[in-house]
Amino acid sequence: MVTTTDYHTAGEPFRIVTAGVATPRGRTVAQRRRWAQTHLDDIRALLCREPRGHADMYGCFLTPPDDDAADLGTVFFHNDGFSTACGHGTIALATWAIETGLVTPAEGATEHRVVIDVPSGRVEAVVALEGGRPATVRFRNVPSLVHTLDAELEVEGRRLHLDVAYGGAFYASVEAAHLDLEVTPEHLPALIRWGRAIQATADATLDLRLPDDSGEVGLYGVIFFDRLAAAHQRNVAVFADGQVDRSPCGSGTSARLAVMGERGELAVGETLVHDSLVGTRFLGRLVGCHRAPDASNRWDTEVEGRAARTGHHTFVLEADDELGVGFVLR
Repeated sequence: MVTTTDYHTAGEPFRIVTAGVATPRGRTVAQRRRWAQTHLDDIRALLCREPRGHADMYGCFLTPPDDDAADLGTVFFHNDGFSTACGHGTIALATWAIETGLVTPAEGATEHRVVIDVPSGRVEAVVALEGGRPATVRFRNVPSLVHTLDAELEVEGRRLHLDVAYGGAFYASVEAAHLDLEVTPEHLPALIRWGRAIQATADATLDLRLPDDSGEVGLYGVIFFDRLAAAHQRNVAVFADGQVDRSPCGSGTSARLAVMGERGELAVGETLVHDSLVGTRFLGRLVGCHRAPDASNRWDTEVEGRAARTGHHTFVLEADDELGVGFVLR
């Protein structure tokens, strides 16, 4: 039996595995992620695929932190594998940590800090408290950076310009209007098709790796966005094998903030109102910028949102279940 506590953050599901699986092994969360890829992939599939999940499911395995300076560690997973970062999951985990008593705020406190080690680094979340219960969560992400502005790609016979940035994972940003589309449910099938095509072309064309040559390489997702005002955008992130983020995408918000900072569209101290396809919202803030040894900018970002618990589950796989760990259907 595998037990989970499920949340949604701004509409995007997040399934926290609380018991029934081996704790991922390794000295760091990054190493534990690699262990989970080999030893827990069947559990990931069981929890993400139908009939227990769905094609757009997201979740995590809990791990110890890298050291005593953090409260917990986590290995993120989705329907197509394991990710290095997950902003909406970070918001859900910080909420869960308070609700379960893993961390205990002082009596009468109006906020409490939760430090989480994730595969891409250490993130610090601050949980606002109302009547002692979690309300909104803002988290300080790992430093974000711009890889390329106006990368030119030929995709399905069309020449596109992309901004590629890192917010815990690499994202390509494309203004939906450049494809004669809008970020609306009606245009979602076309956006998914373009997202898959852009990701395949980018992975074959662009050399995406961090300047220090550490961590994951390759494009994690494609962000399509509409400009609603100077610092107000609506977006949808298409990642993995056409998976769609219902939230405004936490790590993608950090990537967008880095691009806007690099382009001079947003200044340090300013806030981006970031709406999702389903009408939910994150607030993204540029809180700082510093120069890296390679002379490129590193953007410090904060993302704020809210998570709500949706259920507690006990999952089983009977020996004679003909579907095994399940199936994917879109």
